Amino acid sequence: MPKYYLEKVAGYYLYYTKHCIIECMHAHASDRSLTESGSAKFFVKSDGSTVLQHRGNLTDREIIKIQKFIKLHFMEMYDMWVKDSERGFYGENK
Repeated sequence: MPKYYLEKVAGYYLYYTKHCIIECMHAHASDRSLTESGSAKFFVKSDGSTVLQHRGNLTDREIIKIQKFIKLHFMEMYDMWVKDSERGFYGENK
């Protein structure tokens, strides 16, 4: 389960799984257990903005912090994503 970063953002790891690379680029936000139960899922657009699919157990404040972080770092995250997936950003046909 690749993590985008080793450090947590707003108390959560940002990661994706090898099983979900058939979808467009996204990031799960989960605590130390790294399970989808209770985690949030953010689809990432080509401008770095996100579409929240699942909020999990995250608060509004945590979601906003993570969205801001993704907006600042989405190209670094995308570089990692494309090593495992042929899918592009959310809303694009790739």
